[in-house]
Amino acid sequence: MNTTPTTGSPQEPMEHTATSEHVLTLDCRESPGIVHAISGFLLDHGCDIIDNKQYGDRGEGHFFMRVHFSSAPESFSTEQLRRDFTVLAEKWQMNWQLEPHGRKRRVLVMVSRMGHCLNDLLFRARTGDIPVEIVAVVSNHRDQEGLVQWHDIPFFHLPVTKDSKPAAEARLLEIVDEFDVELVVLARYMQVLSDGLSAKLAGRTINIHHSFLPSFKGAKPYHQAYDRGVKTVGATAHYVNAELDEGPIISQQVIDVDHTYTADDLVAVGRDAECAALRNAVRWHCEGRVLLLGNRTVVLR
Repeated sequence: MNTTPTTGSPQEPMEHTATSEHVLTLDCRESPGIVHAISGFLLDHGCDIIDNKQYGDRGEGHFFMRVHFSSAPESFSTEQLRRDFTVLAEKWQMNWQLEPHGRKRRVLVMVSRMGHCLNDLLFRARTGDIPVEIVAVVSNHRDQEGLVQWHDIPFFHLPVTKDSKPAAEARLLEIVDEFDVELVVLARYMQVLSDGLSAKLAGRTINIHHSFLPSFKGAKPYHQAYDRGVKTVGATAHYVNAELDEGPIISQQVIDVDHTYTADDLVAVGRDAECAALRNAVRWHCEGRVLLLGNRTVVLR
């Protein structure tokens, strides 16, 4: 059989042009022309929009936007893009950040005895499922020390009592600075942060609460839910503020249950909801999808 082509010429392999990708996230007062200005900026800098999410809150008169874009790597560096965008941001009085797409955020996880949320985050960070680098784990107990050491991550045991709490929180802040931590995640850390620590870590601390807030706040929420005969159990991931379990909500998950579930059954089932809600909140925060509007969040997914 003659396999030589009788017409045409052999196809040349397609050339793939290397690109550099970034994510721009911003919010500002609603005003006509913002989208036009941003798209014009990107066009002038040789950028191509890959994905765009935006939301205008008419009641609050506030605008939110997240743009994932690409450009030729030799055109403008990250720092050049930031420097040039500052002029536009000042004109529109924007809160904004511009980061390389996929950049891993430096995360510190805090945990007490229960390790299911910690284990989920460690696995997903290790496999690249979430864009984080877990740089340290802090705990008031040693139950999860072996798991953390297996992942070759520094583990810090900081016991907390009424008398030792100020010193433990001071040491925590030292660790945050030492490891250049960008986000603190409370993965079933069963201690209430002081008002001072909450203020210092405002906007960069996420907690998982094992109930569908605002229902069943405080201690033993699954037992509270059992006493009320709930037909769903849930979990809520939220930013931490000075009010217990009152911070802006980022992600929630629910699981159907029925009258046959005991309080212990609800605790067991709820673990899956906790892991899912927390991993989503961490992922969305680190991908630049979460913006604050008072005590609410806008999540541009």
